[in-house]
Amino acid sequence: MTQIPNLLTAARLLAAPYILYLLWTRGYRTAIVWFAIASFTDVLDGFLARRFHAGSRLGALLDPIADKVLLSGSFLTLGLKGIIPLWLMALVLGRDLMILGFAVLALARKIRRDFPPSVWGKTSTAAQIAYVLFAVGHEASLTPLAVAMVLGWIAAALTIWSGIDYVRRVS
Repeated sequence: MTQIPNLLTAARLLAAPYILYLLWTRGYRTAIVWFAIASFTDVLDGFLARRFHAGSRLGALLDPIADKVLLSGSFLTLGLKGIIPLWLMALVLGRDLMILGFAVLALARKIRRDFPPSVWGKTSTAAQIAYVLFAVGHEASLTPLAVAMVLGWIAAALTIWSGIDYVRRVS
């Protein structure tokens, strides 16, 4: 049972390139199913790790990487395809690059600091997932554009706020 969270994270990481390929090639109906499953594994692996005290250093390292590959890759692909606004793609990628920059700087300075996910980071991730699901759902003629647009603004606001919160926590 202790390895299931890591296996779910690894599965999400391995599924990400296929999902990105589906988005790039306009296989939206299949992509939305795989993206939803992959997103659910993010929730499930965290729940199982906490519930069964199965957290690990590997999981703590791989989970955010899997999240970034899936979400940042989706935002990049959808932005380049013109499905989501370029400014929103840049905002999400910019925040992720900022966080990566802080991590690299901390490693370069040999500063060991743990930054567990904040409630704002988790909320931002949830909003970004919902936005991708509805934006892709719109492209697949499954969801209304208006819902995707509202979720886009919510995702943007939460991305900005979580970035501010991260900078505040690092300072």
